[in-house]
Amino acid sequence: MTTCLSIPKIWNASEDYNKLFKLWEQISNSPFDEDFELDFKNCKFLGHNGVAFLGGLAHFIQHRGGRVNFLWHTIAPSIKMNLAQNGFLYYFGESQEPWDGNSVTYRSDRHHDKSEIMAYLLEKWLGKGWLNISKPLQNEIAGQVSEIYGNAFEHSDSEIGVFSCGQCYPNRNYLELSVIDFGIGIPTKVRTLPTNSHFSSKDALMWALESGNTTVMGVPRGLGLNLLKEFVNYNQGTLKIFSNDSYVKIADNDVTYSKQTINFSGTFINITLKCDEAYYCLASEDLDASSIRF
Repeated sequence: MTTCLSIPKIWNASEDYNKLFKLWEQISNSPFDEDFELDFKNCKFLGHNGVAFLGGLAHFIQHRGGRVNFLWHTIAPSIKMNLAQNGFLYYFGESQEPWDGNSVTYRSDRHHDKSEIMAYLLEKWLGKGWLNISKPLQNEIAGQVSEIYGNAFEHSDSEIGVFSCGQCYPNRNYLELSVIDFGIGIPTKVRTLPTNSHFSSKDALMWALESGNTTVMGVPRGLGLNLLKEFVNYNQGTLKIFSNDSYVKIADNDVTYSKQTINFSGTFINITLKCDEAYYCLASEDLDASSIRF
């Protein structure tokens, strides 16, 4: 049996993420060997977050024994051009190879290779000149984001890997990156520790965001992300984390939590950075006093 999924317009509002989670929920509630067609005729815009998530959904379907058929002919030309540029089409069997542009290349990691992930974050995300940021600070931030991948592999119990994609949106002056896994989710994993078994999803996310907390013995690392959170706030950007039935948003020097209507069994992290004229560097660097230091 083949089910057709209509892919909606996807941007970066909370309701757009819920649209993606509804697609995941429909697949999760279907028979394990069901095949799916992805129809894009109702999709008027597909953001980087949708690209990363759809790539993960395709692997999710295949892992359940089904087949995926992308109905490429239903995709609007502008969306198809972007999917060609970021390598999504090429990854899923089309002949068009990706090229440099405003995209942060679509990536699928089945195994944890920290050096390759760091190279991706530095060369395809932070190092393309969209942000005015020193090399040492690039390395520090990329290192923290690579921990998101490390946590996904070591903590999430995902059997299909980690998926990412990003985009520079010049008209909005924002640089975005999404990292997604389809594991058990942060709150579920945090509650596996006996001392945390009573935690609500909000409590679990708060615990995970504290530096040093970990669910793996001998690994002194939690989600933490202290430098990234500080940089996001100074930069007037946003860090969003969706996991299980909870959502946390870090922006404007504030952290807000909310309940989700769909319990997504995984973790979806999106980083938004503002492409402003400020120069960012580490406090230890001997640079101009006007720089913003971390």
